[in-house]
Amino acid sequence: MKKLILIVLLMTISSNAVQMYAEPVDISFETGYVDPTSDDDEIQRSPIMTPRVAIDGYMLSFFTPCDGCELQLLDEEGNVVYNVIIPGGSATLTLPSYLSGDYEIQIIRGNYLFWGYINII
Repeated sequence: MKKLILIVLLMTISSNAVQMYAEPVDISFETGYVDPTSDDDEIQRSPIMTPRVAIDGYMLSFFTPCDGCELQLLDEEGNVVYNVIIPGGSATLTLPSYLSGDYEIQIIRGNYLFWGYINII
């Protein structure tokens, strides 16, 4: 009987430990243009594929390819505090540990701008 109670207790503890980890949070993006007057190409007639990105702490996870896109984080005053080109084949990107707080995240792909908001804690 003691062994059964011990097994049930250990299973309960281990299942609670798994639930304590937070899951990545999807970032909701809006779409716009960086500078539509500089685009010499014809207007794109197919739908624009919005990136699917999630954040977990300082880790960004890319579920759609963002190879070669520019990623920027802007503070509450609109100042760029972090800027990087997303390396080809990257599924994740770790943000610098000196960042914390609320930021606007921007992904620039050609003339398309995708922006959303994140909170880094």
